[in-house]
Amino acid sequence: MQEIPDNIDLDAVYREYANLVYRFLYAHIHDAEWAQELMQETFLRAIDSINRYDGSCKLSTWLCQIARHIMYQELRKKNRAELVELEEYLPDQRAPDGEENVIRRERRLELYRAVHHLPEAEREVVLYRITADLSFREIGEILGKNENWSRTTFYRAKQKIKKELNTHE
Repeated sequence: MQEIPDNIDLDAVYREYANLVYRFLYAHIHDAEWAQELMQETFLRAIDSINRYDGSCKLSTWLCQIARHIMYQELRKKNRAELVELEEYLPDQRAPDGEENVIRRERRLELYRAVHHLPEAEREVVLYRITADLSFREIGEILGKNENWSRTTFYRAKQKIKKELNTHE
C-alpha cells in the first residue's frame, strides 16, 4: 500500500462522506445491507488508491465513482440484469383498506417502469432524487455535472414520465 498524503484525514473523510456514498449505492440497488457492504468496500479501495486522487474533482465525486465501479463489478459478478430491482410490496393486511395499498403499489410499479424506460443519465438523476433523496447539487457532483444540469435533466425526465404514465391510463 502506498503512503497516504499528509493533507487527507481518512477518518474525517469517512465521517463526512460515508452517508453520501451509502445513499448513492442504495439508490441503485435498494438493498440496505448490500449498500452498506459496498460502501465499506468503497472506502477500503479509496484508502488503497488515495495517492491517485489528484484533486481534479471533488472528493465526494471521486468516492462515488469508486462506489459506482465496485457496484457494477458486483452486479456483473452476480449476473444481475438490472441496476434497480423493484421489491415486491405486499399490501398491509392490518391496514384498514387493503385495496388502497394494492392501488398504491401498482402506481409505484408503473412509476418505476416509466423510470426504467428513460435514458441512463435521466434515470440516474430521477433515482438519486426520489430514492436517495439527494439534492440537485449532490447529484451533479456525483455525475460530474453542475446543479443546473441536474435540475434540468430531472425536469425533462419528469415530463417524459408524466407523458408515459398518461398514455397508460
